[in-house]
Amino acid sequence: MDTFLMFVKAFLVGGTICLLGQIIINYTHLTNGKILVIFLVLGAILQGFGLYEKLIEFAGAGASVPISGFGCALVKGAVKAAKEEGFWGVLKGGLAACSLGITVAIVSGYAVSVIFKPKTKDK
Repeated sequence: MDTFLMFVKAFLVGGTICLLGQIIINYTHLTNGKILVIFLVLGAILQGFGLYEKLIEFAGAGASVPISGFGCALVKGAVKAAKEEGFWGVLKGGLAACSLGITVAIVSGYAVSVIFKPKTKDK
């Protein structure tokens, strides 16, 4: 039953984040890239105040998988490295904390583009 509750919390929190994104898409003229940046910055700001980590503890992957979780991880890495290395830690800590995820995204995107040979849309 505990595992089931964990999945329900992840689904509800992740679904709510996606619902907010869909509402923004439907009722504004913002591009998808701008919406992604908004969510990333919101995750970073919430982590800066120590709130997003509590959401991750509650919802697990429902909060850490969306792009706002990436913003949280950037701030968490920067803060950790800043405590250890000072000013230069702030600059490199966030990227060091997220380097594996960034690498996987780049390599996966390249592999999929080679396999499926994407084409541009006709207007």
